[in-house]
Amino acid sequence: MKFIVSSSLLLKQLQAISGVLSANNTLPILDNFLFDMSDSEIQISASDLETTMTARINVDMAEGEGSVAITAKMLLDTLKTFSDIPVTLDIDPENFGVTLTAGEGKYRLAGHNGEEYPQVPPIEKAVTVSIESDILYQAISKTIFAASNDDLRPVMAGVFCELAKEGITFVATDAHKLVRYRRTDVKASKTASLILPKKPLNQLRQILAHDNMPVEIEYGDTNARFTFKNIIMTCRLIEGKYPNYSAVIPSNNPNKMTVDRQPFMNAIRRVSIFSNQTTYQVKFKIAGSELLLSAEDLDYSNEAHERLSCHYDGSDLEIGFNSKFMVEMLNNLGTDQVMLEMSEPNRAGLIIPVDNDNKDEDILMLVMPVMLGN
Repeated sequence: MKFIVSSSLLLKQLQAISGVLSANNTLPILDNFLFDMSDSEIQISASDLETTMTARINVDMAEGEGSVAITAKMLLDTLKTFSDIPVTLDIDPENFGVTLTAGEGKYRLAGHNGEEYPQVPPIEKAVTVSIESDILYQAISKTIFAASNDDLRPVMAGVFCELAKEGITFVATDAHKLVRYRRTDVKASKTASLILPKKPLNQLRQILAHDNMPVEIEYGDTNARFTFKNIIMTCRLIEGKYPNYSAVIPSNNPNKMTVDRQPFMNAIRRVSIFSNQTTYQVKFKIAGSELLLSAEDLDYSNEAHERLSCHYDGSDLEIGFNSKFMVEMLNNLGTDQVMLEMSEPNRAGLIIPVDNDNKDEDILMLVMPVMLGN
């Protein structure tokens, strides 16, 4: 088996799928890329058992058919050293040894029988929906940061996706903050809900950031498959029942504050430097058209106060929030102004973008308060 391909093309495709490779594989074969050769097309796969990414590339010349697993790190490190030149990979069908020839150099890598590589699981009773890549990118980017890192609660360590005829909804929460992202310009033929793991979603986000294209999503009970351009990604869904997120979103919020997002976020950043580095608590004191932000760290005698103008409709209020969560949320909104809806100092606050240009997009962010000391 033998093929010739551009070194930069091969490297670009390998880098696109290499993110799914794990440093602690239970199967040694998963430290390799799988190359499947047929006609003039090569199919390259990377997997960690939970997620498999496959890229198809057309090569300049191919001889023979078959599959071989090639050490990922060594192949990537070698290709990075080349300028854009043709490289030849010649595979010995007897021992799967790989000879890589580029310019005046010749390099030998140990290969393995591709038959030992785990097969991608089929998706049974698959339902398909098509989403434009920029919409999917926004849905992932606006929610994934709010997903939990707690392995003891695996359902919250993913992003919940609801597909319906009315539109799609992505939700992520870690019990301290919650983000709900809705789109009404994407319809699904059949109502379904799935919990997508963070690792494959991060991989998708990195690739989708660069191109605008339709993404076909197929999903069943246990797996989902994303197909776009020359790449296919299959991932195992997180099993379990997602918490009833609607129940925690407060509906009666009489206190509403509208403020310029960027100055608001920068002020929180500055004041939080002086906050307790365990709670990151910043106190909001709102009265009239004035917001007073304050933070203190009694252990080190640090404190900060900053005044901002705002538009406020409601009763005078003092409430504390974790500044890290607030900055994270504000940073993931794109509007010039945001509205903070609140009711009581011990009830969740809602952050909603003001004058969103995209009428098909509905974003709601929830943040739990930090109890203020006397």
